[in-house]
Amino acid sequence: MQTPIRNYITLFIFTGVYSFGSVLFLANANEIKVCPQCSISTVTQAVLAAKKGDVIVVQKGIYKERNIVIDKSITISGENFPVIDGENKGQIFLIKSDNVTINGLQIQNVGNSYVEDWAGIKLFNVKNCLIENNKLLNTFFGIYLAKSESCTIRGNEVKGTSKNEIETGNAIHLWYCKKMLIENNHLTGHRDGIYFEFVTESKIFNNVSTKQIRYGMHFMFSHYNEYFHNQFTDNDAGVAVMYSDHIYMHENTFSDNWSPVSNGILLKEISDSKIEKNIFQHNTIGVYAEGCDRIEIKNNDFTKNGWAVKILGDCNDNRFEENNFTANTFDVVTNSSLSHNLFEKNFWSEYAGYDLDKNGVGDVPFRPVKLFTYIVEQTPPAIILLRSLFIDLLNLAEKVTPVITPETLVDNNPMMKEIKW
Repeated sequence: MQTPIRNYITLFIFTGVYSFGSVLFLANANEIKVCPQCSISTVTQAVLAAKKGDVIVVQKGIYKERNIVIDKSITISGENFPVIDGENKGQIFLIKSDNVTINGLQIQNVGNSYVEDWAGIKLFNVKNCLIENNKLLNTFFGIYLAKSESCTIRGNEVKGTSKNEIETGNAIHLWYCKKMLIENNHLTGHRDGIYFEFVTESKIFNNVSTKQIRYGMHFMFSHYNEYFHNQFTDNDAGVAVMYSDHIYMHENTFSDNWSPVSNGILLKEISDSKIEKNIFQHNTIGVYAEGCDRIEIKNNDFTKNGWAVKILGDCNDNRFEENNFTANTFDVVTNSSLSHNLFEKNFWSEYAGYDLDKNGVGDVPFRPVKLFTYIVEQTPPAIILLRSLFIDLLNLAEKVTPVITPETLVDNNPMMKEIKW
């Protein structure tokens, strides 16, 4: 008897940057329809009936289900966003197989758990999965990935409603993953919009993260990653990158992240990274750096922030070049009388020097650190004196004869005009 030969079709998922492996579909795959009036009326029944490569099509309706375990390579696709409602009693999808796709569903009401990390969609120890164009509402954790590789999270809306950190998880949460792609998602109302811990070789781009209770995005111990073309707006704080290296951060917008301790970017123990062509606008602090080494900060716009850059004395060999500092309350502040960082060829809107040889570079060096910043650091309520004549005279005296401000923190070649990039 001749053994039937199955034809395999290989679909390569290519992002323009990464090729995320291959997903295998059987040529004789079945389509299983799910609807309230169908013979298969629940997603759980369809998953149990499905074989490898099958496509489950969920028609419009409300399906009150949870703890749906997917342990085979299948696709679940919704028509007109059918609702999978967990009734606030538990996790909804748990994916334990490679090559699974979930798209077009509205997943809601996971409920809170202080013992388990309940999620709308959780993926564990998988490869080459695609979570695309779903709506996740009130899900505690939205999309949660652990020990996984080469997955794509694309075009999802993840919306939480909690008012404090305890009552919610993260919109997109990754732990111990690599080669992940997070793109075109809209995230709001969670603890962190995107959370990376022990994640490497991954890309995050074209996402909007807003109104998060803590950070728009949060990195911990995650190396060789890149994020670009994202918007981090109106969060308690914009982005935190901690204990990581080789991070490329470019062409993002960090705006309206206001609170007493809010930052556009918080950098802590970061090294060998690059921050380029970003917009920092209307943040309490644009960039806060602590324990950072060998970071290149170039071609960024710092506009109307409280503090454009706050860089502590334990930061070394960082380079601030060709950035625009415009209309910030304070351009640069530090807590040390010494600086081992370079500021070169930046535009400073407060620069009052001249350019006699007309080469576009100021003839007089610019010292961006004001004496008043030290006073405010020691006595925050002193900020009410900011526009007073006394403070203007104090800053002028320090500018003429620097005593307290760091002598080495100086831009020797300030640009006369705003830099275009």
